[in-house]
Amino acid sequence: MDDKIFGSIIKRARDEPYAKKMGIEQVALDAGYSKVKMIFKGDMENMFGMAHGGAIFSLLDEAFEMAANSHGTVAVALSMNITYIKPPSTGDVLYAEAREVSRSGRIGTYAINVKTEGDNLIAICQALAYRKRDKLPFLD
Repeated sequence: MDDKIFGSIIKRARDEPYAKKMGIEQVALDAGYSKVKMIFKGDMENMFGMAHGGAIFSLLDEAFEMAANSHGTVAVALSMNITYIKPPSTGDVLYAEAREVSRSGRIGTYAINVKTEGDNLIAICQALAYRKRDKLPFLD
């Protein structure tokens, strides 16, 4: 069943319009874990010529979404607490890795890091997911 869940999530994420717009690609998926990547581009800068927080958040959120839903039931964000450490440079390949820290019947806690290909830490995040009882609708 895990392979069916993982394959369905990866396919759905690849077809997701927002992820496509941001250039986010799936790298790895396992139970409670995911890794995604994105190239930081100049059109993702804010008015100061630095990384827009929304671009980094989008990458974190995609990793979180995939990891939280990897158990085959719908999970939605309750909260995300992000600390921006260092801005990336244009052209940097960024990776977001989400790891499940704990999971109960209804709540999942995730630690998510964004790093460059050179292993420079860009941002850290703690996220909470509300785990619904509904099966992922695209598994059928």
